[in-house]
Amino acid sequence: MKAFIKIFRFFPPETAHHLALLSLKILNKVGILKLFFPDNKDFDNPKEYFNLKFRNTLGVAAGLDKNGDYVDELESLGFGFVELGTVTPKPQEGNQKPRVFRYLNQQAVVNRLGFNNKGVNYLVSKIKNKKYDAVIGVNIGANKESTNDQRIEDYVFCFEKVYKYCDYVTVNISSPNTPKLRKLHNPDELEKIFKRINEIKSTNKTEIPVFLKISPDEDEETIFKIVNIYKTLKINGLIVTNTSIDKDILEGCSHEGGISGKPLFKKSTQFLKRIHEFDKDIFLVGVGGVFTKEDYENKIRLGASLVQIYTGFIFEGPAIVKKILSR
Repeated sequence: MKAFIKIFRFFPPETAHHLALLSLKILNKVGILKLFFPDNKDFDNPKEYFNLKFRNTLGVAAGLDKNGDYVDELESLGFGFVELGTVTPKPQEGNQKPRVFRYLNQQAVVNRLGFNNKGVNYLVSKIKNKKYDAVIGVNIGANKESTNDQRIEDYVFCFEKVYKYCDYVTVNISSPNTPKLRKLHNPDELEKIFKRINEIKSTNKTEIPVFLKISPDEDEETIFKIVNIYKTLKINGLIVTNTSIDKDILEGCSHEGGISGKPLFKKSTQFLKRIHEFDKDIFLVGVGGVFTKEDYENKIRLGASLVQIYTGFIFEGPAIVKKILSR
């Protein structure tokens, strides 16, 4: 597997991403994947939250599998949960290429993908008859051309489409690559989104948990306004955090977009710690810069109940699951 990872680095980052996932799919189909990762049941450390049974507390962050094409393969690696998306109502190409950039020495990635995905109907077709052990979440967003209240309708549309076929839903207002999306951190705008989602939940008598993924670049005043209305809006958990546009965390950064990977760890973890200290009852999912068992345990120690990885998986490959979860 390490040899494959080295080979993939000769390709442009976005091409390498698709080749890596396609390789996992091929290995899975011919039955070889289990030879590489035969003992993933050893990672089981069950936890129950929101009446969902997580086989362990390490998951895949949104962005790795945007369209639900690789759930079997990711689940086979031993993850406790997989978050798909971000998905939007209509398919969209995303921003102009190149739009993903590696910083190998700092183990970081800068992306300005812009919610490229095949649309919510495609994703639903992939997960409609899911038979996975892992908990499946879907991360929902707004189309780029949508503005003002149409963005609210985009979240509502996606939620109505996916909630019957997944275990939890994440409202993503924090991508830096869709213009003005982060303005939805405004409590008034959040109230519009969650009022509509909560009406759908009530009408359909579903208790599916809904999380909110937040930005690490908002000021503390904004974040604590969200924390203060957390229970009122019936948000079930916060995912802390998305990527950052703060170039100060990545030395020599020469590209626009969201920074992920090791340079994000400190900033995202400080946010997690501050929110947990402010209100220990808030359910938190820690994400951002997790590469090692120590990183993972730090997120848990500072308030996260669950932890997600993305860029760490890109750099380390599937072996990172064993590296983090082995006892």
